[in-house]
Amino acid sequence: MEGMTHRQRYQFDLDGYLVIEDALDEDEVAALNDLIDSQELPPPTEETGSGRRFRGYFEWGQPFVDLLDHEAIAPILYDLLGAKARLDHYYGIYMEAGGETLHLHGGGTPYDPSQYYHNRNEQPYSGLTVFAWNLAPTGPEYGGFCCIPGSHRANYQTPSEVNEAVEAATTPAELPPEVVVPEAPAGSVVIFTEALTHGTAPWVADHQRRSVLNKYSPHHMTWSNTPPELPAGVELTDRQEQLFEPPYVWRRDPVFE
Repeated sequence: MEGMTHRQRYQFDLDGYLVIEDALDEDEVAALNDLIDSQELPPPTEETGSGRRFRGYFEWGQPFVDLLDHEAIAPILYDLLGAKARLDHYYGIYMEAGGETLHLHGGGTPYDPSQYYHNRNEQPYSGLTVFAWNLAPTGPEYGGFCCIPGSHRANYQTPSEVNEAVEAATTPAELPPEVVVPEAPAGSVVIFTEALTHGTAPWVADHQRRSVLNKYSPHHMTWSNTPPELPAGVELTDRQEQLFEPPYVWRRDPVFE
């Protein structure tokens, strides 16, 4: 399998994240939103935490399963995590106006052996890596995913005054200049290494934020202490089933070829 384009590699190496627009078409976005609507989830809380997350969505229908190795992300997943990548954990985020920030976390320093980014001989190597599918628009006008571009390679910790300014912000416009909220329309996928300093900007949009975060690790390691289980009641391809394998090295078959 061919991996990322040269421009994608350059951009990811430079910033620590990519935004792939139109990864999903309108019908795919609508199908996923319809499945969420059918769950009749309680209103999300303003505070960060489990009150604005939903789980178990692979069992809600095939459109969620199809995100696991969607053609829009498969080459990037292969390039960043290798031919034997595995699904580490996953959850969705939904927010309504007034939703608070999630503090900044991650960064190149201090070094975390499960959340890292290296590049050797023009080949990227990423630890825990997130593929966040946006089912509603996010960006500087609305809030949502925010980060400090390039911080995945930082040799110094995030200054405390930057962290404090982020936690004090009540709108995206109040974030400090180091922090950006990338424009990510509905149907886009934001891909970022967990080594990147990132968080959640305040949500100020009239529409509900809906993002599905599938997080992958290299085959030899795990971040979560609970490996994901195969979802029941849906059909998975052999490749999709392989993504649910627990971490190990010996005689592991490649997922992508």
